[in-house]
Amino acid sequence: MNNAPVIAVIGLGYVGLPLATALSAHYPVTGYDNNPTRIAQLLEGIDITAEVTHEQLIAAQQNNRLLFSSDAASIATANVFIVTVPTPLTSTNLPDLSYLVAASELITSCLKPGGLVVYESTVYPGCTHEICVPILEKHSGLVFNQDFFVGYSPERINPGDATRSLASIVKLVAGSTPAATQMVANIYQSIIEAGVYEVSSIKVAEAAKAIENAQRDVNISFMNELALLFDKLDIDTQEVLAAAGTKWNFLPFKPGLVGGHCISVDPHYLAFKANQVGYQPHVILSGRAVNEKMGVFVAEKIIAALAKKHQGNIALKTVLIAGFAFKENCPDTRNTKVIDIYTTLNAAGLQVSVYDPIVDAEMVKYSFDVEIITNKNLAQTYDAIVLAVPHQQILLTLNFESYKNAGAFIYDVKGVLPKEVIDGRL
Repeated sequence: MNNAPVIAVIGLGYVGLPLATALSAHYPVTGYDNNPTRIAQLLEGIDITAEVTHEQLIAAQQNNRLLFSSDAASIATANVFIVTVPTPLTSTNLPDLSYLVAASELITSCLKPGGLVVYESTVYPGCTHEICVPILEKHSGLVFNQDFFVGYSPERINPGDATRSLASIVKLVAGSTPAATQMVANIYQSIIEAGVYEVSSIKVAEAAKAIENAQRDVNISFMNELALLFDKLDIDTQEVLAAAGTKWNFLPFKPGLVGGHCISVDPHYLAFKANQVGYQPHVILSGRAVNEKMGVFVAEKIIAALAKKHQGNIALKTVLIAGFAFKENCPDTRNTKVIDIYTTLNAAGLQVSVYDPIVDAEMVKYSFDVEIITNKNLAQTYDAIVLAVPHQQILLTLNFESYKNAGAFIYDVKGVLPKEVIDGRL
């Protein structure tokens, strides 16, 4: 590719928007998303994911360095396409590549000789060559590695984490040829202060991304299984972990709800590919069943505590769930396991309220049929409080000690509250 990069970022979610904004300081960038509402918000400087500030969005759009559009024609002048679309699971936990396929097809209408297509979406090893490249060739009429090239640079965004920005995280890069790898590296080096790490093939980069989250999933599942065991032994899990943590090589993982768009999804991608090549994985998915049951476990602890306190009469007892996102200080509700707590409590006949000041209440209502209450509802008393997601705003707003003094059973899922304030924790 001889021309200076003119970049199109396809997909403007948690990954694509920060990337497009950063790249626009060095290159002309068009941010494309097929959601007109999302585009309208961005044009006004509003990012509902809270990854990019209003000031950053407005500044990036000055002098037409960054354009936002839901019109496919807007990316026609690009010679570099970066795909940052979701790669979720189907209802049967198989890879859902529909967004990836649609993005690849979209690009083919604009792909020209010398073009470069870089994928950031998390996939299984081999997916780029097996799924994406054939689409690009078929619909563009161009020849792979002769007329156009591909690259892979897996996203490593940590939503809601202000301490680990895009620029501060080392970026893996790979290309379909050595020259393509260099092209990809040059683009990312302009925005990644931590530097880039070149690997020998796209398949290696795909595998590295998949195992990052699979490893974390397995480690958390071990902590969750310990929490289930120690609960039966009447041992405080957090105290055990603090004690074990005094050894230099003990890994500081903690039990919790494992949701979101990566950790609970990526192991299935890796296992899918393993099965496809005739290998039956034994460890990759070993923790999924444990992690999937933790929301129900928390709810059952609340039910048991209220039943004990009220001689089995828990009908219409009130519970407040504090936090609904999949992780703290992040408005993302994708694959949140808090819904398991809610539905289990609700099915038991309890009156359940949910408070989360940073999620999109309308989206939660549409996606989960759950009403998010406002601050004015917090003044009432509750029979139980579940701190499910410790957003900083929740910790500053809710007086858990006051609720406890009023008779509420306090359960702390993440173990962040003082021990004297709570009645139970994972």
